[in-house]
Amino acid sequence: MHILLDATAMAAAGQGNVLASRLIHRAHVEAGWYLYAPACALAEADRTRPGTAERLAALPAITVLDLDLPAALAVARHHTWAAAHCQYAAQPTPDRPDGAVIATTSPDAWIGEPVRVLDLSP
Repeated sequence: MHILLDATAMAAAGQGNVLASRLIHRAHVEAGWYLYAPACALAEADRTRPGTAERLAALPAITVLDLDLPAALAVARHHTWAAAHCQYAAQPTPDRPDGAVIATTSPDAWIGEPVRVLDLSP
């Protein structure tokens, strides 16, 4: 299972969201569960809740996805960098042939986007 944390999910994890915490725990203890933090979304989460980026980046079960050139080109075409980087990173890759699911506490923000969503809202 490949799951991307969007900015809202990362901020929620820092505020004690039970579902986000369970997801992080599961990625630590279960083989085949992978969590990703797109760098742009991580920066946005840190703006919302200072300290979030350092805490999440320190967790061994979370892989921070860099903003490489293809991602930067995709981000340039959208309104917000955080959402654009998540949407780009959720697309299929050789490592993630089925793509990734975006974990969020704001599922309505993803309506109409070509992504799968995991609702972490309380």
